[in-house]
Amino acid sequence: MESNASEVALDLFPYLKVYKNGTLERIAGVEVVPPGLDPETNVLSKDIVVVPETGVSARIYRPNLISEDRKLPLVVYFHGGAFCVASPAFPPYHTSLNKLVAEANIVALSVDYRLVPEHPLPTAYEDSWVALQWIASHKDEDGNHEAWIKDCVGFEQVFLAGDSAGGNIAHHLALRIKESNLGQKLKILGIGMIHPYFWGTSPIGPELNDRSRKELVDKWWLYVCPTDKGCDDPLINPFVDGESADLAGLACDRILIIVAEKDILKGRGWLYYDKLVKSGWKGKAEIMETEGEDHVFHIFNPDCDNATRLTKRLASFFNQGKLPFQLKCESEVLG
Repeated sequence: MESNASEVALDLFPYLKVYKNGTLERIAGVEVVPPGLDPETNVLSKDIVVVPETGVSARIYRPNLISEDRKLPLVVYFHGGAFCVASPAFPPYHTSLNKLVAEANIVALSVDYRLVPEHPLPTAYEDSWVALQWIASHKDEDGNHEAWIKDCVGFEQVFLAGDSAGGNIAHHLALRIKESNLGQKLKILGIGMIHPYFWGTSPIGPELNDRSRKELVDKWWLYVCPTDKGCDDPLINPFVDGESADLAGLACDRILIIVAEKDILKGRGWLYYDKLVKSGWKGKAEIMETEGEDHVFHIFNPDCDNATRLTKRLASFFNQGKLPFQLKCESEVLG
């Protein structure tokens, strides 16, 4: 009995293993680091509860030194991990957000959405949506307000961003917000999608010549979203019907898509960009491809030259929406 119980029923490399007795063992994304002042970047962070009823929380970041009369852009960040591993407290994510906040001079809120399989999809999307609602509530006079948001954030400068599964979440939230009451309260200036996790049954781009990795990504999605639609579920394949009309409803003015040359998901990022520019969406679409790198390389190798370039590109994107007086202040500080 003990032998059978310890046998692996499903090996979802490199994320987790499921044993025959139902036990789940996460292999990746399990380490955590506490928030606080990061001496390398001089960025402060703390953990906050967003929804006490469900336990949804977030880690919020801000520069240690900011002017009281200066409002900063807010980046709402959604981490990757195939919807089943990692958290904002995972050391590579914590390091990445510290570096991004320092480079861009922003406030960032990294959402700790609940994970599959304990919380099946669409829980991750709903948790992230509730986090946006909570942020929007800071425009009200009364409520459960976080001082770093209420006092430091310019609500005309809100962005969504995420890597891998987090990029997928950002896309779906931007579609949902335009048709909701939330869209009246919270204006999203732009979305930064880093190596976004989109997929499909029929291979495209690099998937055509890499059957083993195609099968691996198929396996991940079929585990986290076991529906009869498979890898053509609209959550993972926004173009399953070949159309891109829905993209015209994205509630933002600018989108930056970042892909990596060696990433099996690269073709999906380029497809998203191509569909977006042809969709009738009125915003500005940009795409950046990093040569010689693979999926989320910047998270696991944050000090390499390409990671630094990626962070600077994101920082530039998030600062394009700053008010003129803020741009002036920043140039004075840098000068």
